[in-house]
Amino acid sequence: MPIDDAKLNKVSDILAQAAPDADRGDVFPWTGIRAVHEDGLLESTVGKGFGGEGATLADTAHILAALGRGDPSVALISAMTIFTHLGEANRSRWPQDLYRRILNEAKTRPILLNAARVEPELGSPARGGLPSTRARRTSRGWAITGTKRFVTGALGLTHFLVWATTDDNPQRVGTFVVPAESAGIHIIQNWNSLGMRASGSHDVEFDAVEVPLEDVIDLVDTSAGTQDNRAHAGITLALTAIYLGVAEAARDKFIQFAHQRVPANLGFPVARTERFVNIAGEIDVLVSGARQLVFDGLNHGQDDAAKLIRARILAGRQLKEAVHIAVGALGNPGLGADLGLERHFRDIQSVLVHAPQEDTSVAMLGRAALDRGAPPAPKTSVNSAPEPIRKTG
Repeated sequence: MPIDDAKLNKVSDILAQAAPDADRGDVFPWTGIRAVHEDGLLESTVGKGFGGEGATLADTAHILAALGRGDPSVALISAMTIFTHLGEANRSRWPQDLYRRILNEAKTRPILLNAARVEPELGSPARGGLPSTRARRTSRGWAITGTKRFVTGALGLTHFLVWATTDDNPQRVGTFVVPAESAGIHIIQNWNSLGMRASGSHDVEFDAVEVPLEDVIDLVDTSAGTQDNRAHAGITLALTAIYLGVAEAARDKFIQFAHQRVPANLGFPVARTERFVNIAGEIDVLVSGARQLVFDGLNHGQDDAAKLIRARILAGRQLKEAVHIAVGALGNPGLGADLGLERHFRDIQSVLVHAPQEDTSVAMLGRAALDRGAPPAPKTSVNSAPEPIRKTG
Protein backbone atom coordinates (compact mmCIF):
# COMPACT_ATOMS: atom_id res chain seq x y z
CA MET A 1 0.00 0.00 0.00
CA PRO A 2 1.51 3.38 -0.95
CA ILE A 3 1.77 5.65 2.09
CA ASP A 4 0.72 9.27 1.53
CA ASP A 5 2.75 11.13 4.16
CA ALA A 6 1.06 14.44 3.38
CA LYS A 7 -2.37 12.98 4.14
CA LEU A 8 -1.06 11.26 7.26
CA ASN A 9 0.47 14.50 8.52
CA LYS A 10 -2.82 16.31 7.94
CA VAL A 11 -4.72 13.73 10.02
CA SER A 12 -2.00 13.85 12.67
CA ASP A 13 -2.38 17.63 12.92
CA ILE A 14 -6.16 17.28 13.44
CA LEU A 15 -5.56 14.77 16.21
CA ALA A 16 -2.92 16.98 17.84
CA GLN A 17 -5.27 19.97 17.93
CA ALA A 18 -8.05 17.94 19.57
CA ALA A 19 -5.78 15.95 21.92
CA PRO A 20 -5.53 18.40 24.86
CA ASP A 21 -9.32 18.62 25.21
CA ALA A 22 -9.69 14.86 24.80
CA ASP A 23 -7.04 14.32 27.48
CA ARG A 24 -8.83 16.59 29.96
CA GLY A 25 -12.40 15.44 29.32
CA ASP A 26 -14.47 12.34 29.98
CA VAL A 27 -15.94 12.12 26.50
CA PHE A 28 -15.03 9.83 23.64
CA PRO A 29 -12.49 11.44 21.23
CA TRP A 30 -14.81 11.55 18.23
CA THR A 31 -13.00 14.42 16.51
CA GLY A 32 -9.87 12.34 16.09
CA ILE A 33 -11.68 9.11 15.29
CA ARG A 34 -13.76 10.78 12.57
CA ALA A 35 -10.60 12.19 11.00
CA VAL A 36 -9.03 8.72 10.94
CA HIS A 37 -12.21 7.23 9.47
CA GLU A 38 -12.68 9.92 6.82
CA ASP A 39 -9.13 9.36 5.58
CA GLY A 40 -9.87 5.63 5.17
CA LEU A 41 -7.26 4.57 7.70
CA LEU A 42 -9.53 2.37 9.83
CA GLU A 43 -9.97 0.03 6.86
CA SER A 44 -6.45 0.44 5.44
CA THR A 45 -5.59 -3.21 6.19
CA VAL A 46 -8.75 -4.74 4.70
CA GLY A 47 -7.65 -7.48 2.32
CA LYS A 48 -7.71 -6.94 -1.44
CA GLY A 49 -10.15 -9.84 -1.73
CA PHE A 50 -12.67 -7.64 0.06
CA GLY A 51 -11.87 -4.56 -2.00
CA GLY A 52 -9.37 -3.13 0.48
CA GLU A 53 -5.87 -1.73 0.00
CA GLY A 54 -4.19 -4.57 1.88
CA ALA A 55 -1.78 -2.52 4.00
CA THR A 56 1.01 -4.60 5.51
CA LEU A 57 2.13 -4.70 9.14
CA ALA A 58 4.97 -2.29 8.34
CA ASP A 59 2.47 0.03 6.61
CA THR A 60 0.32 -0.16 9.73
CA ALA A 61 3.24 0.86 11.95
CA HIS A 62 3.88 3.85 9.67
CA ILE A 63 0.24 4.90 10.05
CA LEU A 64 0.23 4.38 13.82
CA ALA A 65 3.41 6.41 14.30
CA ALA A 66 1.76 9.36 12.54
CA LEU A 67 -1.42 9.01 14.58
CA GLY A 68 0.63 8.66 17.75
CA ARG A 69 2.32 11.99 17.05
CA GLY A 70 -1.14 13.54 17.10
CA ASP A 71 -2.99 11.66 19.82
CA PRO A 72 -1.82 8.21 20.96
CA SER A 73 -5.20 7.46 22.57
CA VAL A 74 -6.95 7.86 19.21
CA ALA A 75 -4.12 5.87 17.62
CA LEU A 76 -4.63 3.02 20.10
CA ILE A 77 -8.40 2.91 19.58
CA SER A 78 -7.84 2.92 15.83
CA ALA A 79 -5.14 0.25 16.05
CA MET A 80 -7.55 -2.28 17.52
CA THR A 81 -9.74 -2.04 14.40
CA ILE A 82 -6.80 -1.86 12.00
CA PHE A 83 -5.21 -4.99 13.49
CA THR A 84 -8.53 -6.85 13.37
CA HIS A 85 -8.82 -6.24 9.62
CA LEU A 86 -5.16 -7.18 9.13
CA GLY A 87 -5.74 -10.48 10.92
CA GLU A 88 -8.72 -11.27 8.71
CA ALA A 89 -6.75 -10.41 5.57
CA ASN A 90 -3.96 -12.79 6.60
CA ARG A 91 -6.16 -15.65 7.78
CA SER A 92 -9.88 -15.69 7.07
CA ARG A 93 -11.65 -16.50 10.34
CA TRP A 94 -14.78 -14.33 10.48
CA PRO A 95 -18.22 -15.49 9.36
CA GLN A 96 -18.07 -14.04 5.85
CA ASP A 97 -21.60 -12.60 5.75
CA LEU A 98 -21.02 -10.81 9.04
CA TYR A 99 -17.66 -9.43 7.92
CA ARG A 100 -19.09 -8.11 4.67
CA ARG A 101 -21.91 -6.37 6.57
CA ILE A 102 -19.36 -4.69 8.82
CA LEU A 103 -17.32 -3.48 5.85
CA ASN A 104 -20.46 -2.15 4.20
CA GLU A 105 -21.38 -0.21 7.36
CA ALA A 106 -17.86 1.24 7.50
CA LYS A 107 -18.56 3.13 4.29
CA THR A 108 -20.88 5.51 6.14
CA ARG A 109 -19.60 5.65 9.72
CA PRO A 110 -16.61 4.65 11.86
CA ILE A 111 -16.84 0.94 12.68
CA LEU A 112 -14.70 0.33 15.75
CA LEU A 113 -13.76 -3.20 16.82
CA ASN A 114 -11.79 -4.38 19.82
CA ALA A 115 -11.09 -7.66 21.56
CA ALA A 116 -12.36 -7.88 25.15
CA ARG A 117 -10.01 -10.44 26.72
CA VAL A 118 -8.62 -9.28 30.08
CA GLU A 119 -10.65 -10.27 33.16
CA PRO A 120 -10.55 -9.29 36.86
CA GLU A 121 -9.53 -12.76 38.07
CA LEU A 122 -7.59 -13.96 35.02
CA GLY A 123 -5.63 -10.80 34.33
CA SER A 124 -3.96 -10.66 30.92
CA PRO A 125 -4.29 -13.81 28.80
CA ALA A 126 -0.66 -13.24 27.80
CA ARG A 127 0.25 -14.85 31.14
CA GLY A 128 -1.82 -17.96 30.40
CA GLY A 129 -5.24 -19.21 31.40
CA LEU A 130 -8.78 -19.30 30.03
CA PRO A 131 -11.66 -16.85 30.46
CA SER A 132 -14.34 -17.18 33.10
CA THR A 133 -16.72 -15.29 30.81
CA ARG A 134 -19.30 -17.85 29.65
CA ALA A 135 -21.09 -18.35 26.35
CA ARG A 136 -24.24 -20.35 27.10
CA ARG A 137 -26.10 -22.06 24.27
CA THR A 138 -29.69 -20.89 23.82
CA SER A 139 -32.43 -21.67 21.34
CA ARG A 140 -31.33 -18.64 19.28
CA GLY A 141 -27.57 -18.81 19.62
CA TRP A 142 -25.39 -17.78 22.57
CA ALA A 143 -25.84 -15.76 25.76
CA ILE A 144 -22.61 -14.07 26.90
CA THR A 145 -22.07 -13.35 30.61
CA GLY A 146 -18.92 -12.01 32.25
CA THR A 147 -16.76 -8.96 32.98
CA LYS A 148 -13.87 -7.69 30.91
CA ARG A 149 -11.22 -5.15 31.92
CA PHE A 150 -9.24 -2.49 30.03
CA VAL A 151 -11.45 -2.50 26.93
CA THR A 152 -9.87 0.32 24.93
CA GLY A 153 -12.40 2.65 23.31
CA ALA A 154 -15.30 1.01 25.16
CA LEU A 155 -17.65 4.00 24.87
CA GLY A 156 -17.25 4.26 21.09
CA LEU A 157 -16.92 0.66 19.96
CA THR A 158 -19.50 -0.69 17.55
CA HIS A 159 -18.55 -4.33 18.26
CA PHE A 160 -16.96 -6.06 21.23
CA LEU A 161 -14.97 -9.18 20.34
CA VAL A 162 -15.55 -11.12 23.57
CA TRP A 163 -13.28 -14.04 24.46
CA ALA A 164 -15.38 -16.60 26.30
CA THR A 165 -15.63 -20.26 27.25
CA THR A 166 -18.71 -22.21 26.17
CA ASP A 167 -20.92 -24.39 28.34
CA ASP A 168 -20.50 -27.29 25.89
CA ASN A 169 -19.25 -30.68 26.99
CA PRO A 170 -16.38 -30.69 26.24
CA GLN A 171 -15.96 -26.96 26.62
CA ARG A 172 -14.67 -24.76 23.83
CA VAL A 173 -13.26 -21.24 23.74
CA GLY A 174 -13.77 -18.58 21.10
CA THR A 175 -14.30 -14.91 20.31
CA PHE A 176 -17.93 -13.83 20.07
CA VAL A 177 -18.85 -10.78 17.99
CA VAL A 178 -21.15 -8.69 20.19
CA PRO A 179 -22.76 -5.52 18.73
CA ALA A 180 -22.40 -2.61 21.15
CA GLU A 181 -26.13 -1.78 21.01
CA SER A 182 -27.07 -5.23 22.35
CA ALA A 183 -29.14 -5.39 25.53
CA GLY A 184 -27.28 -6.45 28.66
CA ILE A 185 -24.04 -4.49 28.15
CA HIS A 186 -22.94 -2.17 30.96
CA ILE A 187 -19.81 -0.01 30.66
CA ILE A 188 -18.21 0.78 34.02
CA GLN A 189 -16.45 4.11 33.46
CA ASN A 190 -13.51 3.46 35.76
CA TRP A 191 -10.53 4.26 33.49
CA ASN A 192 -8.44 6.68 35.54
CA SER A 193 -4.91 6.27 34.26
CA LEU A 194 -1.83 8.48 34.43
CA GLY A 195 -1.64 8.61 30.65
CA MET A 196 -3.57 7.56 27.55
CA ARG A 197 -6.59 9.09 29.24
CA ALA A 198 -8.70 9.56 26.11
CA SER A 199 -8.41 5.85 25.25
CA GLY A 200 -11.30 5.19 27.66
CA SER A 201 -10.14 1.67 28.51
CA HIS A 202 -13.06 0.98 30.83
CA ASP A 203 -14.40 -2.28 32.27
CA VAL A 204 -17.41 -3.81 30.54
CA GLU A 205 -20.02 -6.16 32.00
CA PHE A 206 -21.99 -8.56 29.78
CA ASP A 207 -25.20 -9.94 31.27
CA ALA A 208 -26.73 -12.70 29.15
CA VAL A 209 -26.04 -10.73 25.97
CA GLU A 210 -27.53 -12.59 23.01
CA VAL A 211 -25.37 -13.38 19.98
CA PRO A 212 -26.37 -15.33 16.85
CA LEU A 213 -25.05 -18.88 16.73
CA GLU A 214 -22.71 -18.26 13.79
CA ASP A 215 -21.21 -14.95 15.04
CA VAL A 216 -18.13 -16.47 16.63
CA ILE A 217 -14.46 -16.54 15.59
CA ASP A 218 -12.00 -19.40 16.21
CA LEU A 219 -14.26 -21.61 18.31
CA VAL A 220 -11.81 -24.33 19.36
CA ASP A 221 -11.11 -26.86 22.08
CA THR A 222 -9.87 -25.18 25.27
CA SER A 223 -6.49 -26.90 24.93
CA ALA A 224 -5.86 -24.87 21.77
CA GLY A 225 -7.32 -21.60 22.99
CA THR A 226 -4.50 -20.03 25.01
CA GLN A 227 -2.67 -16.97 23.71
CA ASP A 228 0.54 -17.47 21.73
CA ASN A 229 2.73 -14.48 22.63
CA ARG A 230 5.42 -15.31 20.09
CA ALA A 231 2.86 -15.42 17.28
CA HIS A 232 1.73 -11.90 18.22
CA ALA A 233 5.26 -10.44 18.37
CA GLY A 234 4.91 -8.54 15.10
CA ILE A 235 1.62 -6.94 16.13
CA THR A 236 3.10 -5.92 19.48
CA LEU A 237 6.09 -4.30 17.78
CA ALA A 238 3.82 -2.43 15.37
CA LEU A 239 1.82 -1.20 18.37
CA THR A 240 5.06 0.30 19.73
CA ALA A 241 5.01 2.65 16.74
CA ILE A 242 2.23 4.59 18.51
CA TYR A 243 4.70 5.49 21.23
CA LEU A 244 7.39 6.21 18.66
CA GLY A 245 4.98 8.93 17.54
CA VAL A 246 4.64 10.15 21.15
CA ALA A 247 8.41 10.42 21.55
CA GLU A 248 8.78 12.20 18.21
CA ALA A 249 6.14 14.72 19.27
CA ALA A 250 7.99 15.22 22.57
CA ARG A 251 11.27 15.71 20.69
CA ASP A 252 9.63 18.34 18.49
CA LYS A 253 8.30 20.19 21.55
CA PHE A 254 11.77 20.16 23.10
CA ILE A 255 13.29 21.58 19.90
CA GLN A 256 10.53 24.20 19.66
CA PHE A 257 11.25 25.34 23.22
CA ALA A 258 15.01 25.41 22.59
CA HIS A 259 14.62 27.78 19.63
CA GLN A 260 12.04 30.02 21.29
CA ARG A 261 13.61 30.39 24.74
CA VAL A 262 15.93 33.41 24.84
CA PRO A 263 17.14 34.11 28.41
CA ALA A 264 18.00 37.74 29.11
CA ASN A 265 21.50 36.83 30.32
CA LEU A 266 22.24 35.03 27.02
CA GLY A 267 20.60 37.19 24.41
CA PHE A 268 20.19 34.23 22.03
CA PRO A 269 18.15 30.98 21.98
CA VAL A 270 19.23 28.17 24.29
CA ALA A 271 19.31 25.96 21.18
CA ARG A 272 22.76 27.48 20.53
CA THR A 273 24.19 26.41 23.90
CA GLU A 274 26.39 23.35 24.22
CA ARG A 275 24.09 21.85 26.84
CA PHE A 276 21.03 21.89 24.60
CA VAL A 277 23.00 20.69 21.59
CA ASN A 278 24.16 17.65 23.56
CA ILE A 279 20.70 16.93 24.97
CA ALA A 280 19.14 17.19 21.50
CA GLY A 281 21.74 14.71 20.28
CA GLU A 282 20.94 12.24 23.06
CA ILE A 283 17.22 12.48 22.29
CA ASP A 284 17.85 11.99 18.57
CA VAL A 285 19.97 8.88 19.18
CA LEU A 286 17.24 7.33 21.31
CA VAL A 287 14.20 8.28 19.21
CA SER A 288 15.70 7.77 15.76
CA GLY A 289 17.36 4.58 16.97
CA ALA A 290 14.00 3.29 18.18
CA ARG A 291 12.49 4.05 14.76
CA GLN A 292 15.23 1.96 13.16
CA LEU A 293 14.57 -0.90 15.55
CA VAL A 294 10.82 -0.90 14.91
CA PHE A 295 10.96 -0.78 11.13
CA ASP A 296 13.99 -3.01 10.71
CA GLY A 297 12.17 -5.64 12.75
CA LEU A 298 8.94 -5.30 10.79
CA ASN A 299 10.63 -5.18 7.38
CA HIS A 300 13.25 -7.87 7.94
CA GLY A 301 12.29 -9.95 10.97
CA GLN A 302 8.76 -11.21 10.39
CA ASP A 303 9.88 -14.84 10.69
CA ASP A 304 11.96 -14.26 13.82
CA ALA A 305 9.76 -13.79 16.88
CA ALA A 306 12.73 -13.31 19.20
CA LYS A 307 14.06 -10.46 17.04
CA LEU A 308 10.66 -8.76 17.12
CA ILE A 309 10.38 -9.14 20.89
CA ARG A 310 13.87 -7.73 21.44
CA ALA A 311 13.16 -4.80 19.13
CA ARG A 312 9.97 -4.00 20.99
CA ILE A 313 11.67 -4.02 24.42
CA LEU A 314 14.70 -2.01 23.33
CA ALA A 315 12.65 0.52 21.36
CA GLY A 316 10.19 0.93 24.22
CA ARG A 317 12.94 1.55 26.75
CA GLN A 318 14.66 4.08 24.46
CA LEU A 319 11.46 5.99 23.75
CA LYS A 320 10.64 6.22 27.43
CA GLU A 321 14.13 7.44 28.27
CA ALA A 322 14.09 10.04 25.47
CA VAL A 323 10.92 11.69 26.77
CA HIS A 324 12.24 11.61 30.34
CA ILE A 325 15.41 13.39 29.20
CA ALA A 326 13.42 16.05 27.32
CA VAL A 327 11.15 16.78 30.27
CA GLY A 328 13.99 16.76 32.80
CA ALA A 329 16.09 19.15 30.73
CA LEU A 330 13.38 21.82 30.67
CA GLY A 331 12.45 21.74 34.35
CA ASN A 332 9.17 23.50 35.16
CA PRO A 333 8.26 24.28 31.52
CA GLY A 334 8.61 20.57 30.75
CA LEU A 335 6.19 19.64 33.51
CA GLY A 336 3.65 22.34 32.69
CA ALA A 337 0.65 21.65 30.48
CA ASP A 338 1.19 24.73 28.29
CA LEU A 339 4.10 23.35 26.28
CA GLY A 340 2.52 19.91 25.91
CA LEU A 341 5.50 17.82 26.98
CA GLU A 342 3.73 16.88 30.20
CA ARG A 343 1.04 14.94 28.32
CA HIS A 344 3.65 13.14 26.22
CA PHE A 345 5.51 12.26 29.44
CA ARG A 346 2.35 10.68 30.88
CA ASP A 347 1.44 8.85 27.68
CA ILE A 348 4.89 7.34 27.12
CA GLN A 349 4.64 5.46 30.45
CA SER A 350 2.33 2.96 28.74
CA VAL A 351 4.81 1.94 26.04
CA LEU A 352 5.67 -1.44 27.61
CA VAL A 353 2.43 -1.99 29.51
CA HIS A 354 0.59 -3.69 26.64
CA ALA A 355 0.48 -7.47 26.73
CA PRO A 356 2.73 -9.30 26.82
CA GLN A 357 4.23 -6.99 29.43
CA GLU A 358 7.96 -6.35 29.64
CA ASP A 359 8.64 -8.98 32.31
CA THR A 360 6.81 -11.69 30.35
CA SER A 361 8.70 -10.79 27.17
CA VAL A 362 12.07 -10.75 28.92
CA ALA A 363 11.30 -14.13 30.51
CA MET A 364 10.54 -15.65 27.09
CA LEU A 365 13.91 -14.47 25.79
CA GLY A 366 15.67 -15.60 28.97
CA ARG A 367 14.25 -19.12 28.82
CA ALA A 368 15.27 -19.40 25.17
CA ALA A 369 18.81 -18.19 25.94
CA LEU A 370 19.21 -20.66 28.82
CA ASP A 371 17.86 -23.50 26.69
CA ARG A 372 20.39 -22.71 23.96
CA GLY A 373 23.25 -22.84 26.45
CA ALA A 374 22.09 -25.86 28.40
CA PRO A 375 24.53 -28.80 28.53
CA PRO A 376 23.37 -32.04 26.95
CA ALA A 377 21.38 -34.30 29.22
CA PRO A 378 23.60 -36.98 30.80
CA LYS A 379 23.18 -40.50 29.54
CA THR A 380 22.06 -42.98 32.17
CA SER A 381 22.14 -46.73 32.05
CA VAL A 382 19.08 -48.79 32.82
CA ASN A 383 20.74 -50.00 36.05
CA SER A 384 21.75 -46.61 37.41
CA ALA A 385 19.57 -44.45 39.60
CA PRO A 386 19.28 -40.71 38.97
CA GLU A 387 21.57 -38.44 40.92
CA PRO A 388 19.67 -37.15 44.00
CA ILE A 389 19.09 -33.42 44.40
CA ARG A 390 21.36 -32.11 47.12
CA LYS A 391 20.50 -29.10 49.24
CA THR A 392 23.10 -26.38 49.60
CA GLY A 393 23.78 -24.03 52.47
